[in-house]
Amino acid sequence: MILIERALRGEGTSHRYLPPAPFVDADPALLAAAEGGLAAAGIGARRGTTWTTDAPFRETPSSLADARAAGALAVEMEAAALLAFATATGHPVVCFAHVTNEMAQIDGDFEKGPADGADQALEVAAAVARGVFGDTREEARCNP
Repeated sequence: MILIERALRGEGTSHRYLPPAPFVDADPALLAAAEGGLAAAGIGARRGTTWTTDAPFRETPSSLADARAAGALAVEMEAAALLAFATATGHPVVCFAHVTNEMAQIDGDFEKGPADGADQALEVAAAVARGVFGDTREEARCNP
């Protein structure tokens, strides 16, 4: 799991929200709160940069090498647009990349685990929400 702190902009949607620039960054305070929630829940995530592209056919060896040289840990298709939206509107957005494959090179490469990773995604979302908004579960209020 990668907690995306920065996205290399290789698509067009982010440019609808912000002027052209190589990267768009996540809110540092929001990232810190998300990391706190993950740590409290015992969930490991690597913080880093991803490359957002709008089509898999753009993932050529040379473009992958360029993205890697720019610090990208993985390729995804949404983070730059979501982080640009967050920056432009002031809405809080946290992005993750659930890394499951290496360009679909082996059978089962996209396997995310039980329920296609839904349980893990819900655990991550709940931990981040607790980190950002505090622990609002009923038992937490009743049993300090």
